Amino acid sequence: MSLASLAIAPTVMRASDQAGTWTTSWIIALVFYILMAIALWRIFEKAGLPGILGIIPIVNLFFLVRIAGMSMWLGLLYIIPIVNIVFAIIVAFKLGSAFGKGGAFSFFLLWLFAFIGYLILGFGSSTYTKPVDA
Repeated sequence: MSLASLAIAPTVMRASDQAGTWTTSWIIALVFYILMAIALWRIFEKAGLPGILGIIPIVNLFFLVRIAGMSMWLGLLYIIPIVNIVFAIIVAFKLGSAFGKGGAFSFFLLWLFAFIGYLILGFGSSTYTKPVDA
């Protein structure tokens, strides 16, 4: 075996490992997207909106802002880099209060671990109360 063939073998191995890692990552991302879409479908139905809006990627953010009791135009704040984090926390708190949940639930389960909190809102016993300023 030559020195050149030894140098190529690890490179090919790493590339195949990388392809497997990317495939696994895509499968995990797809599972999380499906869980989020199912949860958002139920949340939108509880809020009196068509559930199909929950599976459309960008549109669901704007309608989530509307469910939280704010203008849908404010959904454009998700485009601005640092502002989007602060705005997502505000939306989480307002969404939690619209479903009768407290601040700790809103922060940890609607912002930090949103896929769990949205499933709890969608399939739990909480009911939607339209915010007064909406």
